[in-house]
Amino acid sequence: MPNGTDKGLLASSQRRTGLVFDRVSRHIKQLAKEPRSSDVHRFRTNSRRIEAIVAEFVPGSGSKRKLLKLLSKLRKKAGKLRDLDVQIAFLENLKIPDRQNHRAQLLESLIAQRTSRSRRLPRRFDLDTVNKLRKRLRRASSAVNLGGIDPLKRAAERLPSADAMQLTESSLHAFRIAAKSARYLAELADSPEGERFVAELKRAQDAIGEWHDVLKLKEQADRRFGRVHESTLLAALDNIAHARFRRASNAAVEALANVSRLLNTPPVKAPHKAGAALSAVTAA
Repeated sequence: MPNGTDKGLLASSQRRTGLVFDRVSRHIKQLAKEPRSSDVHRFRTNSRRIEAIVAEFVPGSGSKRKLLKLLSKLRKKAGKLRDLDVQIAFLENLKIPDRQNHRAQLLESLIAQRTSRSRRLPRRFDLDTVNKLRKRLRRASSAVNLGGIDPLKRAAERLPSADAMQLTESSLHAFRIAAKSARYLAELADSPEGERFVAELKRAQDAIGEWHDVLKLKEQADRRFGRVHESTLLAALDNIAHARFRRASNAAVEALANVSRLLNTPPVKAPHKAGAALSAVTAA
């Protein structure tokens, strides 16, 4: 039978879970109107939290599958709008020689895409969809079972081992997704260790996210303007993406090492150096 401390931790985790569900319900209402960038970002991040919680702590059912499918669909639509906001802000602040006028052309295209998507997004949150989503959120919230579960241990299980992680573009992106799920589970742990665990992963996520944003922008420029030597903009984005890849790789390795020490597990074996991995990525 759980003691008083265990009951207190369980109550705290349940309270935190309830707050996540409440936030998503509020953001849905805002996105059904004219979406602001802040509303889009908050829905996106909190819907990921819901997905992590539901996938881990709600028993399998048809309602669960439908909720995860609907949330994923709406989150991806909102995510595309968020990505455009980030890319537009980046290009607006990028100071490079632009003799070919590629920066201005790409910026104009992104702004047009942003305008179009911001008009279409509220239609994804029509009354019928909103009612279905809220109904399934209520069911999932009432079905969450945290009894006898250590959220921090569950979070750690979602992370790859450092010695098995190869620092490539695909593995770094996969780590970013795994780290998000782990972080959102760890947020349910009401402890100093949980807070440090979350902080470590967030630092790595931020660095990897900055790299990934530039990488996706570079891919757009590549499709539009051709090869690196034919575009000053593309050459600049290529250099920035490489630099951010190195920084993100080091952040991921450091986060895994710090989390391992935090949880008192055996010291991790350092993977390949980021510089060597970068050379392999560049050569590929």
